[in-house]
Amino acid sequence: MVRYHNFDIVFAEVPDEVTLALNLTRCPNRCPGCHSPHLRSNTGRVLDEEELAALLEVYGRSVTCVAFMGGDGEPQEVALLAEAVRRRWPTLRTAWYSGRAELPPGIVPTAFDYIKLGAWIEALGPLSSPTTNQRFYRIGPDGTMNDITERFRRRN
Repeated sequence: MVRYHNFDIVFAEVPDEVTLALNLTRCPNRCPGCHSPHLRSNTGRVLDEEELAALLEVYGRSVTCVAFMGGDGEPQEVALLAEAVRRRWPTLRTAWYSGRAELPPGIVPTAFDYIKLGAWIEALGPLSSPTTNQRFYRIGPDGTMNDITERFRRRN
């Protein structure tokens, strides 16, 4: 069962998108230096299609993307929620921020428009760092994962 701790409307998590970012709990990754260790617990509100619909009734006109921040404990359920967004709100894009190094078995990339992969490694930095191990992908209609991590780097 997917649960979320909180949400926010953000501008930096997905390039060129106004994003409803849902912070999912029950993270199994235990990355050293994690900035959100409270997301390890199995707490928060249940995020099912009904709860997601209620959030999008309020915020859906203000955003262009829904991002599932975490969910590595229930990746198949996260993919099902992304597919539910696509069915009911076909103009919204979907993103998944995963701490895994690669997609788990059975996850089809086309459930999402964007996928971030990679554990947090403090010494390597965030997506905006040239040394980051994390990768951010734009998913093509055929499931091709196009690395667009460079979009997070500021140009001087």
